Amino acid sequence: MSGGVVHLVGAGPGDPGLMTLRSLELIAEADAILYDRLIPADALAGARPGCELRYVGKEPGNPAMAQEDIGALLVELGSRGLKVVRLKGGDPFVFGRGGEEAEALAAAGVTFEVVPGVTSGVAAPAYAGIPVTHRDAASAVAFVTGHEDPAKEESALDWNALARFPGTLVLYMGVKNLPLISERLVAAGRPADEPAAVIQRGTLPGQTVVTATLADIAERVAESAIRPPSITVIGRAAALRGTLAWLESRPLHGRRVAVTRARAQASGLAGRLRSLGAEVSETPAIRIEPRRVEDEVERMATEIGEYALVIVTSPNGATLLMDALAAAGRDARALAQSTVAAIGPGTARELESHGIRPDVVPPRSIAESLVEALAGVPVDGRRVLVARAAEARDVLPRALGERGAEVDVVALYDTVAEPLDDARREALAAADYVTFTSSSTVRFLLEAVGSPEGLPAGARIVSIGPVTSATAREHGLTVHVEAERHDVDGLLEALVRDASP
Repeated sequence: MSGGVVHLVGAGPGDPGLMTLRSLELIAEADAILYDRLIPADALAGARPGCELRYVGKEPGNPAMAQEDIGALLVELGSRGLKVVRLKGGDPFVFGRGGEEAEALAAAGVTFEVVPGVTSGVAAPAYAGIPVTHRDAASAVAFVTGHEDPAKEESALDWNALARFPGTLVLYMGVKNLPLISERLVAAGRPADEPAAVIQRGTLPGQTVVTATLADIAERVAESAIRPPSITVIGRAAALRGTLAWLESRPLHGRRVAVTRARAQASGLAGRLRSLGAEVSETPAIRIEPRRVEDEVERMATEIGEYALVIVTSPNGATLLMDALAAAGRDARALAQSTVAAIGPGTARELESHGIRPDVVPPRSIAESLVEALAGVPVDGRRVLVARAAEARDVLPRALGERGAEVDVVALYDTVAEPLDDARREALAAADYVTFTSSSTVRFLLEAVGSPEGLPAGARIVSIGPVTSATAREHGLTVHVEAERHDVDGLLEALVRDASP
């Protein structure tokens, strides 16, 4: 037995949320990952630095590597004592050729484990509102490969038996052969008027579903230009889609939204957009670079208790303020005698996660509103800290200085441009909405694309608030949607309202 182990891992049908916890753990630990074409977007994002990533996917007529060579490579890597993940779309043992790979590993004496995944034959119908079994409509389900030509002389499938099968037929990879499949089934006795559905890109925001009778489904699929990857469902249960379809009812279904905020914050917004049905392209225009806890940042952390008023102007600032205190051996107790102000609810929530409940949060998440909210806080002759980004408007320091405060402005981080690679540039070009959550996202994205004309034609511009909107207009953009509440919740509310019919 070798010291290595090969994990045959199912990555699920496409929706990243359907990847198992075990699959994510193994991806993070792997020395080498061999992955297929139809794995979820960003499935490899958790791979550790130095992990060998190798694409071995197959497209019709154009495999990146022959199946025999994949098996041999798995044996070689496992025999070298490596921890290997063979990442396959869906489930490795459901039309995934995982059984063949397991046989090759077993014959070579290489240890292997199988991690099942959610198979598209169950998931895609479920996302289309079709239960593959139902007490009244189908007490059995058969999973069938549609890749085989049903017209060949010696088919491995018993089409007569499939025609008589008393339940739901689920066909994988059957779009190309659908005319012959439906013809063969009807000829063998399957009712021509039986409900049928074809689901393209199942579980993904761009999911498309075509329904018809078994006799007409191939024609309807051709008219709709349905392409692989697709799942075909034949049986009475397919008719339940009319009642049970749920994916399309989400408010942003079919909308493509570009998220331009920093990568660390983008995932939260992207996840909420996906839950609303949007197809999200994460195209971060900025990157947050924390400043070292030295010089003025170190002095601030050491002297934090001397400030009568501490103002935090962003969630990033809240996180880094607490990091600086921790580096100086201090914690939330150091702010016990200070009045703490947060520019908005997002910043307030981040402070609360560190045990600090702000005393002042303005009704609008802009500096002018915070100035008004601080009108009753005595600052004359007192030390005031404004913890913020290096580049920011001077509305707060100026207003407080005019009231006699001794203001220290401490930059906790720099906002810098995030390069826009070709893949993200292509994703951005397809967006229906482009969201901006700060002035810096506007400036740096336009710098990356060259000009307003570099943004997708017809895309609607969504701004988190008036300051960001003003920057967008200064740079030649038309702002179509502006959040009434100047935080992520407000941005989502405004976007959903704009997208509603």
